Amino acid sequence: MTLAAGEYARLRFLLEIVEQEGRHLLGTTGRLFSGTIDAAWVERLAERPELAERVDAFAARFGRMQDTLGDKLVPELLRCLLETPGAALDNLNRAEKLGLLASVSDWLEARNLRNRLVHEYLRDPAEFAGALQRAAELVPLLVATYNAVNEFARVRFGSDAGQWPERLAVPS
Repeated sequence: MTLAAGEYARLRFLLEIVEQEGRHLLGTTGRLFSGTIDAAWVERLAERPELAERVDAFAARFGRMQDTLGDKLVPELLRCLLETPGAALDNLNRAEKLGLLASVSDWLEARNLRNRLVHEYLRDPAEFAGALQRAAELVPLLVATYNAVNEFARVRFGSDAGQWPERLAVPS
């Protein structure tokens, strides 16, 4: 049994959403990490509201892209493959087996960083600076996963370029 072309509409929609989230995340990442981020930098955020807003934007965009990819896009891809999505960890393991996700353990770390990005700087500037830096290091994982799912969908469900969103440049 196969799905009709119109039944991939939600998958395309989610790919478009993640592509947009990714573009925003990449832009914010480039602007935020143009200098050194350490505990002293975090402590000065109260004096620099424009940077504090950029940190908030980065944290929100990082978490949103990670959530949409892992909690919506991967399960939808599995449905399009006529598989039954399972628990989040099962879905991530399946994505890794399909070659769409480089590392489930890095993905789980990215997921756990969301809470640290929201709460840590209120308590420990050094911890928050470390969490920010690690999240920036994991942005390429998110982008590469999006690109892999997008390419897989193009090949598997139809290569018409007008149907699928663009790839994102993976930051180095």
